[in-house]
Amino acid sequence: MKKHNTLKVVIITLLLFALLTWILPCATYQTEYTELGRYQVGLFDILSYQSTVFGYFGYVALFVLVVGGFYGVLYKTGAYRRMLDSLVKKFKGKEVICLVVIMALFAFLTSFAGLQLALLMLFPFVISLVLMMGYNKVAATAVTAGSVAVGLMGTTFSYNTTQVLQQYLSVELTDLIWAKIVLLVLGVVMLALFTLKFGKKASTKKCDDKEEFIPEEVKAEKTKDKDKGKKHKVRVWPLVLILDLMLIVTILGFIPWNSAFGITLFDDVTTAITEFELFGFPIFGKILGAISAFGYWTLVELVTLMLLAIIILKFVYKIKWDDVFDGFGKGVKKALVPALIAILIYTCLVLTTYDPYQLVIYKFILGLTKGFNIFTTGLVVVISSIFNGDPLYAFYSVLPYFVSVVTDTNNYQLIAVIFQSLYGIVTLVAPTSIPLMLTLAYTNTSYKDWFKYIWKLLVALLVLAFIVFTVLLLVI
Repeated sequence: MKKHNTLKVVIITLLLFALLTWILPCATYQTEYTELGRYQVGLFDILSYQSTVFGYFGYVALFVLVVGGFYGVLYKTGAYRRMLDSLVKKFKGKEVICLVVIMALFAFLTSFAGLQLALLMLFPFVISLVLMMGYNKVAATAVTAGSVAVGLMGTTFSYNTTQVLQQYLSVELTDLIWAKIVLLVLGVVMLALFTLKFGKKASTKKCDDKEEFIPEEVKAEKTKDKDKGKKHKVRVWPLVLILDLMLIVTILGFIPWNSAFGITLFDDVTTAITEFELFGFPIFGKILGAISAFGYWTLVELVTLMLLAIIILKFVYKIKWDDVFDGFGKGVKKALVPALIAILIYTCLVLTTYDPYQLVIYKFILGLTKGFNIFTTGLVVVISSIFNGDPLYAFYSVLPYFVSVVTDTNNYQLIAVIFQSLYGIVTLVAPTSIPLMLTLAYTNTSYKDWFKYIWKLLVALLVLAFIVFTVLLLVI
């Protein structure tokens, strides 16, 4: 397998997006559709976008690098490998149950709390676990990135994914919630059946480099009992406790408590803490700085959380600072290519935003039919999802013009479901999908091999989605 295949795919995608600026005119929609002519993008133009990319999306690359560093330190504890071995032993003969639980959990967290990027923090752990259970890397990608795609397809209460839909289509998160749940549940079932059927078959192929993702087994005993002079094994439970707490805090931080459920408890608590004064000085507010309440967390807060966890691990497992820095550095080095891919994907996003030729395509497709049509709407969503690696931009690129063409608001709830579900399905194969492309890069899996593996599931999910759309069109 050739190295950096995913990086090459993303670079080719970026160049193709730039080439389209030579072919298609730019167009915008404010109060009316306006063509602006062609603005050809050159190589130095692409380089000039980097200040914008790093200014708006640099934190994603930083997050990816810190995730790599975090796992580099985990390797140094010795307990991480023992934890993986324990899980593999516990689920021996029950691998199906383990994989289904992981897929369902990842899909639910994506659907409910919008954790599609935050879950990257768990991907290396899950990938190692899946490989140790005997599956290969494409199966591991299906369990991780595939679950996120299904979760996006069945988005329920994730405000950060749906806020543009709510703004332009005047819909609520609970509108057609039963249809979203059906898409989510059936999507998870289809993903699980597909992965288990084809994953076992694929796992019989040789996978010589999977050891790269499995920590070395620590055979030497790390500590001594000072009282009895006996050696004993590295304790696993502190690591399990720390990782569990990190996951719980992450979930609490990303659930849209106020925007989705009207719960202001965490806002009030955060305000009370940051505004508390000691002798007239807001001591906690100054120490903590601009801390976000639960419900408003981003990847920036997760970076802080991981760095704090690294410090705790250092003292709990008595790791030397030199070993901490060495492990962190090795982990960051492994994450360099995925971080670069994230930057390039966001460069694609900036290019298509600064040079908006997309609207020309959408206008043509929507003009093929009069008013609302499931298939032309679906095609527009698929294209916008490929051009834009972020759901907010994917929806915003087309919705202002779309609502000027489709003025019948009776179908807006269905349209919202079409937008969010097809966006999720497209992330299963789009070369601009952050969760997918970073996972392929991390595992050094060929994009071609992935597409050959997943295309049947892609078709099945599209058929499922359009069946649901048709039923909704008939009943609402």
